[in-house]
Amino acid sequence: MSESTAAARLFGEHFLQGLTTEELQMVERVRRLTREVIGPKAAEVAKEDVFAWDTFRLLAREGVVATAFPKAYGGTDARQVLRIRVIEELARVCSTSASLITGTDLSTRAIAAGASDDFKSRLLPGLCSGELQAAFALTEPSAGSDVRGLETVIRREGDHYIVDGRKKFITRATTADWFAVVGRAAHDPSVFIAVLVPRDAPGFDISPEVGKLGWYGVPISSLEFRGVSVPVSHRLGAEGDGFHLAQDALLRARIGHAAMALGRAIGAVEIAATYMVDRQLFGKSLGEHQGAQWMLAEMIVQIEAARALLALTAEKYDRGDADVAIFASMAKLQATDLCMKVVTDALQLTGGRGYLQDFPLERFFRDAKLNQIGEGSSEVHKTVIGRDAVRRSRSAERNPCLHAGSLVDY
Repeated sequence: MSESTAAARLFGEHFLQGLTTEELQMVERVRRLTREVIGPKAAEVAKEDVFAWDTFRLLAREGVVATAFPKAYGGTDARQVLRIRVIEELARVCSTSASLITGTDLSTRAIAAGASDDFKSRLLPGLCSGELQAAFALTEPSAGSDVRGLETVIRREGDHYIVDGRKKFITRATTADWFAVVGRAAHDPSVFIAVLVPRDAPGFDISPEVGKLGWYGVPISSLEFRGVSVPVSHRLGAEGDGFHLAQDALLRARIGHAAMALGRAIGAVEIAATYMVDRQLFGKSLGEHQGAQWMLAEMIVQIEAARALLALTAEKYDRGDADVAIFASMAKLQATDLCMKVVTDALQLTGGRGYLQDFPLERFFRDAKLNQIGEGSSEVHKTVIGRDAVRRSRSAERNPCLHAGSLVDY
């Protein structure tokens, strides 16, 4: 696909350069789905906060869900440079469909990375095809972004692990067949353990679905574990790998959140720009007024800059760069805060129509907020980025403009 042959779009195709022919075919397949099915049905899907089975099955059937899984188990093991394009395309019209893809990554990554060969053979093909569902049980009432604050305890008794604790804000809890649960080792709180718990395990309770502001189609629930026993063979990775498995899943999810936010921002600008052409104001179209043009210009420039940062982050992930986590924090912070601003400004440009439930921007506006909160709030990522910069500055090359010695002596 090239800019000369693709249908003209407000945002160009420059970020598709470098994708393989097969990857471009996946992008085009997703675009077809958004034009023919997902976009036209997005408002209907978002009316109730129940799991969007029809959308999920469509994405599974079309091989989009499979991008999160290894080839050995039926997946395509897609590069992140492709996945961010797929998520962006979906989020441009429907947060539900985009979150189903990012959520699949989050809920199954620890299984794909840490499960035994036997469990991978048993679960991954079904998870890849959509026949099975998994949930990632990490967040707790008093611990979320700070994984080291977890209070769930996992202790070993013979050839079993016993799990005690509570989890909160768990996506897919009411539909999952298996739960990847992360907790602290009873014998050493500095050691984190991850285990697989089946939904029918005695002592395991799943709360009713909890209502929320937006992101309908992917409901959440709370979990409680009271002496839940699972065989040692259900462990993910080695004892002590729980923290790293959680961080790996969160890293990919943060990249996905950034892509989702930018896709939604792109969709909001497209809608606002179309309205600016159609709406007449004081004898000319809204788009001919300089003030509206300036708002549009700021949004487009900032989105393209954020897309470039995200593309770099995806490349770093695919290469295995050591600093990819800090770039994921930067991309997530930039993209999600920008999306909230862009959707707000786009709604402002469309006036009263933007506030109507029948108009897409009302849904975009409600959905945008969660990207700033999920998988680490914007404030958490600011702390992470700032702390990293201070740490590195101690040994970084000194700016040549400075005199020798301490700057407090100036």
